[in-house]
Amino acid sequence: MSNVLVRENIFLGLESMSKEEAIKLAGQKLVDGGYVEPAYIDAMLEREKVMSTYMGMGVAIPHGVNEAKKEIKESGIVILQFPNGVSFDGEKAFILFGIAGKGDEHLEILSNIAVALDEDLTEKLKNTNDKEEFMSRFA
Repeated sequence: MSNVLVRENIFLGLESMSKEEAIKLAGQKLVDGGYVEPAYIDAMLEREKVMSTYMGMGVAIPHGVNEAKKEIKESGIVILQFPNGVSFDGEKAFILFGIAGKGDEHLEILSNIAVALDEDLTEKLKNTNDKEEFMSRFA
């Protein structure tokens, strides 16, 4: 994932907000990074309506529905840290990975995130002020 995660796309210490606001923020950060077209944000919200992107262990991975692949310019990841959490239908997500994967890279990105995560790591990452903690685990 070293080619898709850059330090500038890690946002720490964010205030809690609604699930929808957090997904929109992740999408906007993907737009700002030049990874996706603005329409991808709506596709991320649509995905959440179809199936929750909460993965457990305090982590959510919002991404667009398959039909939105045309909105992806290049693969990218943004990481949003919410030390007090964001409610995902009764579960708390402290770390959101907003992802956009070109072609089949989408599944590879999801897999790499899932393999690296465990509850101890989430506990550590939800309160860190050091972007290097994320870079060393996911880049």
